[in-house]
Amino acid sequence: MTSSELWTRETADRYDAEETETSSAAVLGPTLAFLTELAGGGRALEFAIGTGRVGVPLRERGVPVVGIELSEHMAAALRRKVDRSTLPVTIGDMATTVVPGAFSLVYLVYNTITNLLTQDEQVECFRNAARHLEPGGRFVIELGVPPLRFLPPGQVAVPFDVSEHHLGFDTFDLVEQILVSHHFTRDGDDGRYRRENSRHRYAWPAELDLMARIAGLELERRVADWDGAPFTQDSTKHISVWRKPT
Repeated sequence: MTSSELWTRETADRYDAEETETSSAAVLGPTLAFLTELAGGGRALEFAIGTGRVGVPLRERGVPVVGIELSEHMAAALRRKVDRSTLPVTIGDMATTVVPGAFSLVYLVYNTITNLLTQDEQVECFRNAARHLEPGGRFVIELGVPPLRFLPPGQVAVPFDVSEHHLGFDTFDLVEQILVSHHFTRDGDDGRYRRENSRHRYAWPAELDLMARIAGLELERRVADWDGAPFTQDSTKHISVWRKPT
């Protein structure tokens, strides 16, 4: 069982069209270079592989990739790009699903660990990563830093995108560490907006480090982006790498 919200067929069908910028070579290039180097010629396992935005081009770079994905609809969209023998995907949640073999790299990108809405499940996600890693292997997470510094007393909402075709803002439950991302997207020229929202459990870098220690992993590196910029108090996200001891 998982607390993650299940992505629908409608969401899966339009996902790639809405992520053209994050799927571009300019954006993905540093991500793929970072992950390829960490894989070191070994196999990689992507938790919540989705439609293969990262996994498919990483496989094209010569890294053998295996995926775990909760939504059958997202996996079906991936399958239209690459066959099962080239990139195997197991349907299941990333906290408990086990696939055969050991991996030099397990990775979880694009804030997706926040889809697990309890701390216990996030801890189990780290344990599952450690379970799949060979000694010396790495677990990588890409995650935004909660923008709570933008919240003055009494305010619970922070905008993250105000553009011609999209309005996005997050609302926060500071006690439960739950944020809800609200999206208003204009699909056509008639002025109508489609409204969607999704729940996430945010976590601080220090909390993730403790989860890693529980799972037997050690922090090796933390940077602000895939290009390796230093992580500072002003960074809006982090790329963290934990290593399984030999």
